[in-house]
This record gives sequence, structure tokens and C-alpha cells, in this order.
Amino acid sequence: MKDKEEEYKEIFLAEALDNYEEINRLLTNLEKTPGDKNIVHALFRITHTLKGNAAGMGFNGIAELAHVLEDLFGEVRDGRISLEAELFSSVFKAIDVLGNLINAIKDKSEVKYKGIKTKLEVVIKRAKEESKSKQYIVGSATAKLENTVLRTEQSVDDMTQQFEDAESVIEAENKISFSDLVQVPVRKLDNLLNLVGELIIEKDRILASQAGTGLHASNEYARLSRISSDLQYSVMDVRLVQVGFLFNKFHRVVRDIASLERKNVVLKLEGADTEIDRNVLQVISDSLIHIIRNCVGHGIEEPDVRSKSGKPKDGVVTLSARNETDAVLIEISDDGKGLNYDRIKNKAVAKKLITGEEAEKLSKDDLSMLIFEPGFSTMDEVTAISGRGVGMDVVKRTLDSIGGTIRVASVEGKGTVIQLTLPSSMAVKSSLLFELNKEVYAIPLAYTESVISLYKTDIHKAGGGLVATHLGKNFAVVSLRDVFEQQIEKSGYNSNVLQCAFDKMHPEQKLEIVVVCFNNRTVGFVVDKLLQQKEIVEKPLMRPVDKIKFISGVTILGSGNVCLVLNVPQILHFIFSLTASGRLKNFTLN
Repeated sequence: MKDKEEEYKEIFLAEALDNYEEINRLLTNLEKTPGDKNIVHALFRITHTLKGNAAGMGFNGIAELAHVLEDLFGEVRDGRISLEAELFSSVFKAIDVLGNLINAIKDKSEVKYKGIKTKLEVVIKRAKEESKSKQYIVGSATAKLENTVLRTEQSVDDMTQQFEDAESVIEAENKISFSDLVQVPVRKLDNLLNLVGELIIEKDRILASQAGTGLHASNEYARLSRISSDLQYSVMDVRLVQVGFLFNKFHRVVRDIASLERKNVVLKLEGADTEIDRNVLQVISDSLIHIIRNCVGHGIEEPDVRSKSGKPKDGVVTLSARNETDAVLIEISDDGKGLNYDRIKNKAVAKKLITGEEAEKLSKDDLSMLIFEPGFSTMDEVTAISGRGVGMDVVKRTLDSIGGTIRVASVEGKGTVIQLTLPSSMAVKSSLLFELNKEVYAIPLAYTESVISLYKTDIHKAGGGLVATHLGKNFAVVSLRDVFEQQIEKSGYNSNVLQCAFDKMHPEQKLEIVVVCFNNRTVGFVVDKLLQQKEIVEKPLMRPVDKIKFISGVTILGSGNVCLVLNVPQILHFIFSLTASGRLKNFTLN
């Protein structure tokens, strides 16, 4: 926890120094053009922000002085104070003291600020008292004389003493301070990570070329391998941000949606300190909004309905995150009415997404995934935030694009949990390399459930296709070579020929199978040869081949050869679309 406090302190210090420099710049410009209202508004906003941040961190001196400056600029903005030479001097002095207070965070030195703070407070107080009759002009002899007449002798003595105390503050020498934090545009980090990726590829090429030269060469390059790996993960670590950066923005989102729906909803955050790649967080931000809107719109009941069912009037939406191996799990749960599976089933049949016969065979998990189909909604009426059937299909496509998965679990009357499994980084992927048609391919481990070797006798014919069992779970077995060829050859294949090819295989022939799972759908891909597990730096396909559905990107192997990365969601979508049309029998083994 102490490390987090130090990190927050560093972030505050960097922002506070930026604010301090900006105040100095704006005030200098304002002295040259005193009538510029835009500068006054900017100064008011910056001091207001600095005051709030300092108060939140417990730096009371900075908060108090920033508050007085905020009030002063507020009076200038409203026309009750006119900035002239004498007051400018006092304000610049206050800014210097503010800078000293900010710098004192690092060296923990004591800075006296009460005097200048009191002086500005007196100026503000006098301006407010005289606002009904005249505008207070600092340094005006006439204003001083009128003020003396209006005030009692005791008040004048009190203010004189305050000014004397203010002037007793010892002025510190002007110093230029630098923050320990540097703000870097994300595009520069992306470029740096891209260069590190090139370095890793080159390192793999060198190691591969020296693989056969003996142990001495291996030891020579061990340090290169270690340093390049450390550099890679260091750059990746720089891109990590806490999910709380996004989570905290949803308090307002939930409040607005609940108000629109006339519901009482409380948002709870858990695991906000979990770290994830900033780019991943940016990609899923809109998806989280859609899911939370659905939790409030579809899940949480109206207060009177909740009371009748014995629930508290306030519904609860929980947004949590946690790390799991090389992924980040984000869960959005609610204590609402849960999914009505019969209603989902009837709506899906009515929209002809599935047949009535298929609907009876689907499990609850499969039925849950129907809510992500385009145009699907269980709402009979369109409201401000739901009923149009758009949004959840976008969520699914977004997750597919970054290699994420989504699962839904619900208990009717109790609530719903939506779990997103996201890659912790979009730059480096843990992948499995395999060989097919003498070419090397990569398949992300995020989709890989297991790698098995089966004999022909372990595979059985079923429904015109092939089925195998592993760890008590049945799954379809398809030839990845046939999938690629079917995509190219639109005319299809003769299933009888393929069945004969399978029948002619020797019973003891062993088949290498990669079992992949996506959205509760499991398929075994038959490949020619399994190679190794490897972390790769994937790069997107460029024109004119960027529209190839089965390939998500490319990488370079240590041999210098290009390796294509499979797009598992698209491949499974293609296979199951054939299942719906009864053509899966074309995908046996040849």
C-alpha cells in the first residue's frame, strides 16, 4: 500500500508542477493584457483543480493557498476586483509561495504561507464588502481613504496588523524545479514497443543461426537474450495502467442511466488497482458502457418490484477486475432479475436465429450467448437505453478483435455475471506454433484448451463429421487443411471421398490435435506437426491482404520466415455456419 501512496504522490507532484508553471505563464500574460477574460477563467479553473487534488492528497497548505487564489480570480472574473500593479506583485508572491509548498513535498521542508494567504483574504473580503457601492481597486489612494471612513478604528487596526504579518513572510529565492515524472505520448510508446519487437525478432534470428555451433555460442548469447527480454517487459510495463482509471468514470454513467430509468442503483468497484495495457483498456471502454447500461436497463428492477421480492430498494452493480496468468478478468455483475432463458429462447426462434428443435437442445450457456447476436433483444418496447438490439453484438466483435472472450452466468431472480477475459497486452502473445502443409502457423494460447495426440480408433463418425472425447468432453474434430481449402474452393468437397480417406487410415496412425475453445464452442484442429510454445510479437496485416478473415496478423520467426497467426473466432464462426447449413460433413480427414 505504501508503494501505491508514493506512486500517487509522484503523480500529484507532476501535475501540481505543471499547474504551477501554467499559472505563472497565464499570470504573466494577464499582466500584459489585464482585460483578457479567457486567461482569468483559465486561472480560476487551474487553481480550483489544484485545490481539489491537494485536498484529496492531504496537502493542506497547498489546498488552502490554492483556495484563496481561486477565490481571488473568481472576484476578478466577476468584476469586483481589478488587477493592478500592486495586487499583481502580491499574487506573484503568492504563486512563488505556492511553488515552494509544492517543492516541499519532496524535501519535506517547512514553508510559511499564512502571511500572504491572509493578505489576499483581506483583499477579497474588502472587495466583497464594497461590491454594492463601488469596485475595489488595489493601490488606489481614494479607495483606501473611503475604506478608512467606512470602517471602525478597530477594524483598521486589525487589518493593519494582518498586512504586517503578511509582509513578515521571508521570500524564497526563485528556483526552477523538475518533476520526477515525464509525460510521454502513447504513440511514442507504441513506436518504442514496435522497435523492441523488431529487436526480439532479430535476437531470435541470431540465436537460431547459432543453434548448431555448440554450447560456447549459446552462453555468448545468453546475456543478449536476457537483456532483450528484460527490455521488452520493461516497455510493456510502462504501458500498463490501473483499471481504476476507467472504473471510476462509471459512477456518473450508472447515476445517469439509473436516473433515466427511475431506478436506485449503487456501483461497487473491486480490484481497481489491477493493471492492464492502456490500449486494451481504451478498446473495451465503450463495451463496458454497453454492458453496464444493460445491467441497469435489463437487470435491475424498479424499487417497488425489488421491495415486493424481498430485495433492498437499491440495486447493486459490481465492477471488478483481477489478474489471472497472462490475462485480466473483468466481471460485471448485478443483483437484478437475471436472464429469462425461456424468453430468450422464444425471441431467438421468433427472429429465426435458431429453430425450435435446436432451441430445446441448447444449454443455458449457449442460450446466454444469443444476447450477443445482432438485432437480438428481449425487450418488447424500445426505451432510451435498451430494446434496439444493438450494442451487445458490438461488444462481442470488439472482444474478438483483441483476442478476448466473454461468458455469461445467470440465476433467474438472483442476478447476472458477465465475465470478460482480456489479454494483459496487445503487443506480445503467448502462442503455439504448428506446421501445416510445410508452413508454420501460430495459434494464440488464449484460445488453446489443450494439445493432444489421438489414434484413429479414438475418433468416431457422427452426423457426417468426426467426434472425439477428451477429459470427458466431446468435441468436433476437423482438418484445418480442409478449412483453408474450403474457404478457397467455393464448390465444396465430395464427402464420400473424404470419408474413404479416413477409413483408409491405419488404426495405429496418430493424429496431432489442437483443441481450441471460444464462446463455449470447442473444436479440435488436426495439424501436421506440433512445434513449440512461443511468445510472439504480432503485427497486423496490411493492404491488400488485410481482409483475410482466417488470419489475424503475422510475425517473424527466428529462421526469418513469416508466420501467420490464426484468427480463431473467425475460423470457428465459419465452421459453425457450415454446421447450421448441414455441410460440416465436408470437414473430415484426408
